[in-house]
Amino acid sequence: MPTTTSPINRRQNKADAVFPPGEALNGLEFVSRRGRGPAPVHLWNPPDCGDIDMRIAADATWFYRGSPIGRLPLVQLFSSILRRDGDRYVLVTPVERVGITVDDAPFLAVEMQVEGEGSDRRLTFRTNVEDVVTVDDEHPLRFETGAAEGVKPYVRVRGDLWALVKRPLFYDLVALGASESGPDGAWFGVRSSGVFFRICPASEIEGL
Repeated sequence: MPTTTSPINRRQNKADAVFPPGEALNGLEFVSRRGRGPAPVHLWNPPDCGDIDMRIAADATWFYRGSPIGRLPLVQLFSSILRRDGDRYVLVTPVERVGITVDDAPFLAVEMQVEGEGSDRRLTFRTNVEDVVTVDDEHPLRFETGAAEGVKPYVRVRGDLWALVKRPLFYDLVALGASESGPDGAWFGVRSSGVFFRICPASEIEGL
């Protein structure tokens, strides 16, 4: 009689296929049983087991030992156990914590929805791993000046994990922007969920 493999075991088999025998991340099977969504990594404090050769590139592609991880469900599984400890990014299970390299931000915001207008506007982003985030006090936008890319927008996904907003979406944000005056002068920015997020001083709009 043919045998079948459960969805949980299929996810675990895919994870095992990434790591050489004996190097699979301990506790990953437990995490895969939880299903979709981020794991409660803020509650786990397992031993630090050093770093592994895993990297998230600037375009949010995940690599293991120099090879891209092309399966979205597997990337979602790894991203669900990602945490930032100070300046270090780590994958965390209940029994193990390992460091990985992140070139810029761990996620990429690939789609934006705009609902409402003015003070009632809400901006919602979808990331490359299908997280959906509405910009507000807990999920703010921040804007940094890159060495060559000009202003770079980011949105907080959870904890201290951010998504870089794709360049075309940045231009959409600029198109929605307006100048507002405050105690320290006029700033150009964009509103979402009643919060004004500054992009640059109003006098520098032409440089965007």
